Amino acid sequence: MSVLNLSSIHLLLLFSSLSGVDGYFGHFEMRCWFSSEDPRDIEYLLQVYGNKKLLGQYNSTTEKCTVYTQWMKNFTETACKGPAFLADRREEMKKYCSSNVPVVYGYLLDKAVEPYISLRSVEPFSTRHPAMLVCSAYDFYSKPIRVMWLKNGQEVTSNVTSTEELVNGDWTYQIHSHLEYTPTPGERIPCMVEHFSLTEPKLYDWDPSLLGPERNKMVIGACGLLLGVVFIAAGLIYYRKKSTGEETPAILCQNNQILFKSKFEM
Repeated sequence: MSVLNLSSIHLLLLFSSLSGVDGYFGHFEMRCWFSSEDPRDIEYLLQVYGNKKLLGQYNSTTEKCTVYTQWMKNFTETACKGPAFLADRREEMKKYCSSNVPVVYGYLLDKAVEPYISLRSVEPFSTRHPAMLVCSAYDFYSKPIRVMWLKNGQEVTSNVTSTEELVNGDWTYQIHSHLEYTPTPGERIPCMVEHFSLTEPKLYDWDPSLLGPERNKMVIGACGLLLGVVFIAAGLIYYRKKSTGEETPAILCQNNQILFKSKFEM
């Protein structure tokens, strides 16, 4: 079973029981979890709820029942035992899951849209760490997705905050994961994305040697230096032409170029 439960087939069976003035309402849920059309990859769950609380469930992977209340324990002491019970559950799995998963999987595969990933540096939320990265996944379908950060090949779980899958309004979704951290020279911090549209997890590397603010400062500094050189050169040319009586050249900025123009007589 993949770490990402991509899809499920969900069936409901409702029941109700009344005792005196107080009412007790419940329902069964049949779930088919899968991440491929391989029957061996299917997990069937039969869950029992009472007044919106999970009372117990059967899991096809372990072929065992798990109960969460004393009432359910008393009820399932005999119900979850014996070959007849297991035979019924296997038949349900075959009927509801194995026969329908290939159809649903093919439909989702045809509709899947790969996410567009953006990785950037922003101002941190707090002062605990001097830097923050944001890994954003845009315009993907279907909804289930997993976005995580890796450090030295291991998942980072601390100082990470993520949004839920946000609806775009056109059947696609977006999600954003924030990581607060302290930059280390030479360290690479990839963002890993798992989604139904991807045949395997994808890694998106971030190079902390050039954070966003530092990059901007370098660009501004380089532009300032270039502008200073231009004005110095213009001043020298003006001084020289003034001393010799020659005409001062015009300085033009055009198409990302700095042009010096001057008239002369033949």
